Amino acid sequence: DAKKLVRSPSGLRMVPEHRAARSPFGLDEPPWVPDKECPRCMQCDTKFDFITRKHHCRRCGKCFCDKCCSKKVPLPRMCFVDPVRQCAECALVSQKETEFYDKQLKVLMNGATFFVTLGTSDKSELMVCRLSNNQRYLVLDGDSHYEIEIIQISTVQILTEGFTPGGGNTRAIGMILQYKVPGSEEVTQMKFTAGEDFSCSKKLSASWLAAMHKATKLLYESRDQ
Repeated sequence: DAKKLVRSPSGLRMVPEHRAARSPFGLDEPPWVPDKECPRCMQCDTKFDFITRKHHCRRCGKCFCDKCCSKKVPLPRMCFVDPVRQCAECALVSQKETEFYDKQLKVLMNGATFFVTLGTSDKSELMVCRLSNNQRYLVLDGDSHYEIEIIQISTVQILTEGFTPGGGNTRAIGMILQYKVPGSEEVTQMKFTAGEDFSCSKKLSASWLAAMHKATKLLYESRDQ
């Protein structure tokens, strides 16, 4: 997918040439609170003047003094080329998301192996599941081949084991995914189960499921924007 470099008041962004090709995890730039509507810092209530200048957070668009909006943090969900100024609250959120883009996204793209059951079938198929490089499709390869558009996914339920009433660690062993078939209102369900006969790949499967859980949260946030 071709990309282009664009400049906005917030900074330089590398975005897809066509909006339809954007990542399903992406966020749009927020509108900035107009300067005339913001005589004071929206965090500490300091009054703006010639010495105390106002700055806009690139993630939420609110207006702050330099002390409350001094951090420059990467914001890949808005496709910024360089770290951008964010308020303390937004900077914390963006820093947590950095792990997804630096580590978990690569895990999803590298893929993992699962037994996949379609709908109410009692038969499962061993398939390699991965996220496409453009982040827009979940690709499943085995004897069959499926490409599920990420934006069509309606629910993801991670299946775990190991929980005890007294507490204890849980381990992700699979997931149930529901998605809409393009062009219809039909909802299809798939169940993914980590194979017990592939002990060497159990850890990889669990990591992939954890990454998918995080991706789902980002997907829901993008939809709610």
